Amino acid sequence: MNYQTTKERPLEQQKIDVLNTILDIKLPPVARCRLLSNGIEPYHRLYLPHDAIIIGDKACIACGNCVDSCPVLRREPQRRQKTTQRTSMSLEITVAEDCEQCYACVLSCPQVDTALKDYVVEERVVEVIPQSRTLKALDNYFMMFIALVIGIIIGVFMTW
Repeated sequence: MNYQTTKERPLEQQKIDVLNTILDIKLPPVARCRLLSNGIEPYHRLYLPHDAIIIGDKACIACGNCVDSCPVLRREPQRRQKTTQRTSMSLEITVAEDCEQCYACVLSCPQVDTALKDYVVEERVVEVIPQSRTLKALDNYFMMFIALVIGIIIGVFMTW
């Protein structure tokens, strides 16, 4: 194998490697993804004193989006009662290793770069809609019925 040094690899590939390492950890990844991002952009509408310059700041703004989007906390609301904080750190502490790695927290955080969110959606999020066997069987029967009706209609038009 030909190993490249850090300077020979492009920054984007390094960021993808780090992001994959972060996403493989069985903990809520939102805080680490936020730190991998560029920080607060000038277009964020935070109500701050006029002389405050926070562009590029990567600290959690405690908006609570990650906490609200977590399926573990929605399913087990008693965990949420352990703390009143609505930060990525409180999410990481209350969910811990029970994280389902759905990445909803990353996608809901306003401070995670869009490029990172796009990568997570394209490479990591698996959309699976569970379907019961009964519904699946009914779908097959329904399609058979539709095919029969279409066949009858085509047969009627062919005989004219």
